[in-house]
Amino acid sequence: MLRELTIRQFAIIEEISLTFSNGFHVLTGETGAGKSILIDALGLVLGGRASSDLVRHGAEKAEIEALFEISSSHPVWSLLNEWGLEMEETLLLRREIAASGKSTCRINGRIVTLSMLRQIGKKLIDIHGQHEHQSLLDADEHVEWLDHFAGEEVLEVRHQYQTLFHEYQQVQKELARLNLDQQEVARRIDLLQFQKEEIRAAQLVEGEDVELEKERNRLAFAEKLLSNASQAYYYMYGENQGLDLIRKALSHMEEVLHLDERLAPVYEMMQSAYYQLEEGVHEIAKYRDELEFDPDRLNEVEERIYTIKQLKRKYGETISDILRYCQKVERELEELSQRDWIEEELSERKQQLEERLLQLADQLTFLRKKAASKLEKRVEQELADLNMGATVFHVAFYQPADRVPLFTLTGKDQIEFQIAPNPGEPLRPLARIASGGELSRIMLALKCIFTDMDQIHTLVFDEIDTGVSGRAAQAIAEKIAMVAKHHQVLCVTHLPQVACMADHHFYISKESDGYKTRTKVESLNKQGRTRELARMLGGAELTPTTHTHAEEMLCLAEEVKKSL
Repeated sequence: MLRELTIRQFAIIEEISLTFSNGFHVLTGETGAGKSILIDALGLVLGGRASSDLVRHGAEKAEIEALFEISSSHPVWSLLNEWGLEMEETLLLRREIAASGKSTCRINGRIVTLSMLRQIGKKLIDIHGQHEHQSLLDADEHVEWLDHFAGEEVLEVRHQYQTLFHEYQQVQKELARLNLDQQEVARRIDLLQFQKEEIRAAQLVEGEDVELEKERNRLAFAEKLLSNASQAYYYMYGENQGLDLIRKALSHMEEVLHLDERLAPVYEMMQSAYYQLEEGVHEIAKYRDELEFDPDRLNEVEERIYTIKQLKRKYGETISDILRYCQKVERELEELSQRDWIEEELSERKQQLEERLLQLADQLTFLRKKAASKLEKRVEQELADLNMGATVFHVAFYQPADRVPLFTLTGKDQIEFQIAPNPGEPLRPLARIASGGELSRIMLALKCIFTDMDQIHTLVFDEIDTGVSGRAAQAIAEKIAMVAKHHQVLCVTHLPQVACMADHHFYISKESDGYKTRTKVESLNKQGRTRELARMLGGAELTPTTHTHAEEMLCLAEEVKKSL
């Protein structure tokens, strides 16, 4: 969840740094103080649209940083891993907007594209008030929400369906590969046959390339090897050369051994060395006699090495790779030669899978429609509490007969959440709800229902209470507090009924020195909260009555939160 938000040179904000905790955070202040500007900045660092107009007048660039603390199981890590970005205990998003209009995005210090930042942002925060950051507006996700609402019965059937669906896809791929036109198949067989014969004709033996390289070196340098071996033999075995001189030295030592016993170990070492050298000389002689310069054999070795290199260039880096490739070619040739039989078998399996998939898909549709009816009632009950009692919520099912393919990973249902906010209005997709206040309340209702399923842990409600008062305002406050038990919530509000339910309260104000205007943010203690609630209740003039009322509201709010 969001831990820190730093904003510099953005709109009328010079520099602000906020620290967030778990639970319900509320942002209040006079109209125009900059409450929504904070939410706009948060939207930008999550990948929202940028403009040079957002850079504070006179500044070179605006900077926004958001630090998140993410659990190890959060889906955001799979994206980071896919992109090769460094994975740390925290996630730092940074967005810079230059006065020229250029925008730079960073994740954990690495520059990324705006699209990448947006993908990450969608998994971190839902901002209700900005359509682009609301996960529940994505119709492609509605089937996921409905299935999780339906529970284990649907999820178990869905698991069975998806297991078969993956097999079905594989069978389709195999059939597509076999169903190449006859000319293509013939060309493929000719190519594979050529490759097989070329490899088999070479009669490769694993490791022979290494031995050939050694033999080529011996043959290529045979004259030099022979010359040096002969010279070495002569210097060791020639008259008055190495061994002859050592033998004479031994003879002199032998004559005086009896005179001093200390010479015995020296004599033994010299004698042992002599025998070893003598054996070495015999080996040199043998090596010299076996050496021969054979140009024909050298040509044969060179040609063999060239043949192997050509095969490596086409079929693999090593002889083992080439032989494995040959085995693969032989298997494919066998399949192509038996393609009619294999195709018949695959077609039969495809038909069996389609029949079973259709059964499971129909079962999924039946269970989903039962769950959809319950969900519709639950949402409408939640909306009634939020002063939207006339709203109709509908889960629409589409099964286009002409859709190809008939089956998808989630079944054959295309599902969309629809809303008619007012009597007489037609049902419309959630994304087409015009009123920001209505949309935020609809999202709050859905979040209350889906609170245990949602992997997005930070929710932002921007003026969700627009046009609401009395009991409806109290209901909104209680529902946000309930959601905040499982999520981190940030809420911009003008209602004291909502503000009093918060766990953390930020007061947004605006000050001017006659030249520049700045937005300030203050984290309020209990005394500060009481004063701010009194202002919200009574306007600019604070009275003992409004102050007392504010204290009572805070006390009652604590009792209500304990009961939720």
